[in-house]
Amino acid sequence: MASTSLKLNTLGHRIRHHRLRNGLTLDELGAKVGVAGSQLSLIENGKREPKLSLLRAIAEATGTDVTDLLSAEPPNRRAALEIELERAQSSTVFRRLGVAPVRVSKGLSDETLESILGLHNELQRREREAIATPEEARRANTELRLAMREKNNYLPDIEKLAEKQLRAAGHVSGALTHRTVSIMAEQLGFELIYVNDLPHSARSVTDLDNGRIYLPPASIPGGHGLRSMALQAMAHRLLGHTPPSDYADFLQQRLEINYYAACCLMPETASVAFLQQAKKDRNLAVEDFRDAFGVTHEAAGMRMTNLVTTHLDIPLHFLRVDGNGAINRVYENDDLPLPMDVTGSVEGQIVCRHFSARSAFEEQNRTTEHYQYTDTPSGTFWCATQTGTTAAGEFSITVGVPFDDAKWFRGRETPKRASSTCPDDACCRRPDAALTARWEGKAWPSARVHMQMFSPLPRGAFPGVDDGEVYAFLDHHAELTP
Repeated sequence: MASTSLKLNTLGHRIRHHRLRNGLTLDELGAKVGVAGSQLSLIENGKREPKLSLLRAIAEATGTDVTDLLSAEPPNRRAALEIELERAQSSTVFRRLGVAPVRVSKGLSDETLESILGLHNELQRREREAIATPEEARRANTELRLAMREKNNYLPDIEKLAEKQLRAAGHVSGALTHRTVSIMAEQLGFELIYVNDLPHSARSVTDLDNGRIYLPPASIPGGHGLRSMALQAMAHRLLGHTPPSDYADFLQQRLEINYYAACCLMPETASVAFLQQAKKDRNLAVEDFRDAFGVTHEAAGMRMTNLVTTHLDIPLHFLRVDGNGAINRVYENDDLPLPMDVTGSVEGQIVCRHFSARSAFEEQNRTTEHYQYTDTPSGTFWCATQTGTTAAGEFSITVGVPFDDAKWFRGRETPKRASSTCPDDACCRRPDAALTARWEGKAWPSARVHMQMFSPLPRGAFPGVDDGEVYAFLDHHAELTP
């Protein structure tokens, strides 16, 4: 309705513009086209939609044509200001204020209109800055995760788009080169430029006017390579993204550009052929998939979540967990029991200490994958975990499947087995009774606060602190003291 109103407003301004250009009053033009001047006033003010026959008569009387009257462009600067003000005053952000809208009259100068519009633009900017509370962010993230779970984390339209762009750039097989990425950018009208002074909050910046994508001079920590960043920047253009309207829209766009980059770095046709052969050989492994396409372990693991269920009929889960046990990134469609808060959010929650995603940090050899079977209330799961380190600290990458599907993976022979009864607190969240009796009320640790956007503080006497670990630490050092 608002869009229709604005179109009628533009039409009304164009009719008024041509009427005044011809030196006609409302009544004079009305006499020429056979309607009362009051009816024309309603049309010029965007309150009434004229019939096509009347538009033809107005066009003829003012020396123009219907196409010109129906143009979506305001006829002059003043009309553009008035239309922009009406759009601003019809927004939800403005209406929530409960302030009466400004009535535009001839006596209202262009400078005054521009000043009022400046205030509206600032209001919209501040609204975008406060686009979501932490709880809203977690809810939006949870809704997106569940929606992708229903789709098996597979987006066929983006898969096809990526392969089309790769073919156009001449990519046939093997790891995607920086040169090919540059060609893909050139075909979209962009040049890749590497600079040292990017804003600290931006991974890349796209100059739409001059056709430039600015990137850092080297890969940033966390495995986000320059190829991926460039592809993500291009994806916004290819996918027709507009500035996000809310936090859910922002998350959806972020997911889509990451997905597009993954599709380019690990194209569906070649990736599925590789995975199908590995399944046939009963030798599926994230590390082989990683090495075949020259990507990070995390990228290969996430790409498997896109393809393995859809093409190999294997449900699976993916976890990226930091050194404190907090889940940074997650996907599952195999019913692995995961911790979650009251909103249903998983990110930021502490994973069971018996899961390989945490126990792998204790392994001496971290250069290879570590395998484990874990018995849970939802069944037994097999998983492969590899650990790594960034400037932000340790992390682990885990890909796992239900017991019956472990037969397709390398490492299925592992004798390592653990048991988890989480989310039962008795599993690993409740401190040992004897240690609690000895140390409860005698410990005062200083919490290392989690700073992730989605991270709620875990439960405990001191939010952010694992009581059991604190008590065990104190007990150990008490025994060392004579």
